[in-house]
Amino acid sequence: MVKSGLIHAFLQLAFCAGDPTFLESVDIYFDKAAAIAATTPDILAQIKACNNILKVQFPLKCANGTVELIEAYRAQHSHHRLPVKGGIRMAPNVDADETMALAALMTFKCAVVDVPFGGAKGGIKIDPTKYSANEKEAIIRRYTSELVRKNFIGPSIDVPAPDYGTGPQEMAWIKDTFEHLQPNDINGSACVTGKPLEEGGIDGRQEATGLGVYFCLREFLNDEALVAKLGLTTGIKGKTFIVQGFGNVGRHTIDVKFAQGILELPCDVLIPAALETQIHSGNAGNIKAKIVAEAANGPVTPLAETMLEDNDVVILPDLLLNAGGVTVSYFEWLKNLNHIHFGRMSRRMEERGKTALIDALENQFGNGHRFSDEVRSQVVKGNTEVDFVWSGLEETMLLSWENVKRTSQGRNCNYRTAAYLIAIERIATCYRVSGIFP
Repeated sequence: MVKSGLIHAFLQLAFCAGDPTFLESVDIYFDKAAAIAATTPDILAQIKACNNILKVQFPLKCANGTVELIEAYRAQHSHHRLPVKGGIRMAPNVDADETMALAALMTFKCAVVDVPFGGAKGGIKIDPTKYSANEKEAIIRRYTSELVRKNFIGPSIDVPAPDYGTGPQEMAWIKDTFEHLQPNDINGSACVTGKPLEEGGIDGRQEATGLGVYFCLREFLNDEALVAKLGLTTGIKGKTFIVQGFGNVGRHTIDVKFAQGILELPCDVLIPAALETQIHSGNAGNIKAKIVAEAANGPVTPLAETMLEDNDVVILPDLLLNAGGVTVSYFEWLKNLNHIHFGRMSRRMEERGKTALIDALENQFGNGHRFSDEVRSQVVKGNTEVDFVWSGLEETMLLSWENVKRTSQGRNCNYRTAAYLIAIERIATCYRVSGIFP
């Protein structure tokens, strides 16, 4: 276990050598929490390690007749809970270290919000903008077949999802390929989440990560004691925001005016919603925000975190804020395993019960007056799938934020360390209960 003094010494050396890599950053954040975690060194070593890393290479016959070798990865960080879960990205800078770092973050992210998955991540080393739809389909289908062959995908094994450079269409190709290769798996549609609704997806998944960011940020800004320390009033109203990256996460977090990359402009809240290591030792000193809300995975390096906190900037960590996507992916996975969408069994029953209540109130107390059609329709409306999804997401994020805030205050650490602590101690409990460790 790395003690806090060693971590500080490492950071001092790193100032001279530049920022650590993404994987090194994840390890530094882990070690900082591990130093005060209530568990043993052997369990900490197991939690930190990446269990499996798969590298595959396969040929692609391009539209112009040439043959290109495609490189791809899948990392399974932790099997303390099954299946493991994590997105698949397509980007030219994909490599083993990045994939393992993202898989580790998924492990801790799931544990923070108490979603019963281990962490995983996948990556295909291409620039998706340079390939046709047919070529991308061929790449995704071959990648999926490699995962099936190596037992790295399945509803009870490893369940991918969208990430940078992928979306519902790619997930539909994965589902179709898996079901073609595993035709007897009745739960085959649960092999992947983030699918189109027509392919077993769930209503509300696309905006889930951004909404998770919003829910946590709203709770922080509504806490009078916390915002007073920053010289702010409570509530979102009247605050200024900068969102870096206006893709699926950023545009669903909050409706703001922004210009991509304007990280150093004055604002109350800076939301990095693009890629990792966007705030580093080279630009952290110029950040003028009072709050950095990490919508992306790993957007702030350890050196930058130290510099920001020295300038009294509060960082709301990715382990919590970015967990909305995997939370709703969990709901989609449950929907697929149960073979029924949320609300189907209860919506009409709710509406009949509420209608009966409205009728009784009008008859008993109305004195001849009736509720307007608009009020009546709002009151008697039964819950749809998206109502269940958003309610479950909000409940998950609010409970998790309260836990992180309470741990931060009780253990005298920042929110990131508190989130890692929660994750580490929950995972350690899984190992102890299983009997793997005494």
